[in-house]
Amino acid sequence: MLEHLYLYLFCFSGYRIPEIENLGATGDQFDTIDFSDNDIRKLDGFPYLKRLKCLLMNNNRIVRAGEHLEEYIPNLETLVLTGNQLDELSDIEPLVKLEKLTTLSLMFNPITAKQHYRLYIVYKLPQLKLLDFRKIKKKERDEAQALFKSKKGKDIQKEILKKAKTFVPGGNMNNIAKQKGLTEDEVRKIRQAINNAKSLEEMERLQKILQSGQIPGDKSNSELNGDAMET
Repeated sequence: MLEHLYLYLFCFSGYRIPEIENLGATGDQFDTIDFSDNDIRKLDGFPYLKRLKCLLMNNNRIVRAGEHLEEYIPNLETLVLTGNQLDELSDIEPLVKLEKLTTLSLMFNPITAKQHYRLYIVYKLPQLKLLDFRKIKKKERDEAQALFKSKKGKDIQKEILKKAKTFVPGGNMNNIAKQKGLTEDEVRKIRQAINNAKSLEEMERLQKILQSGQIPGDKSNSELNGDAMET
């Protein structure tokens, strides 16, 4: 039973990961990936994951999303961003093209305090069925359409889009060095090892190394490649 669950859910929760990368090693085997309780600041860095339907990103430090997410996670249905740092309505623009997204949570983000928050999200993402774990009612959809198709609503949208953040895609793994006190050479070694990972077990082991901040020295480089893990 546990093996069956493992095939569908992959958990990166609680590793203090600063960015999303190297998910290609998962082989697109999972319906759900859990990145909750980390230090991720940007929702980007995905390879093409056709199977992924649910992404748990709660309790990170996300301030923005990357462009063209629909090209990499086209079948995403559920996105949980509870407890992050999205603060402008324009921050949801990259989510608009996720045509299969039906469930979205932005609870405990500054964005929820913005005027017209819920109506704006409903208008921009008409495919949504649940927002912040509340069903979207027909009355809300009608109100959203009436507001944002009016002259007033169009002016509101223009003001919102003016606040859109400039985003530079891709992450910088050197953030790990600052957080864990690692040298540039140590970061280079762990990056190379992750890039060369050929199994989920290798990825899990390398994530634990990142979490501990203890990278094997030159005399133990084989440990990074998994050659010295047997005891």
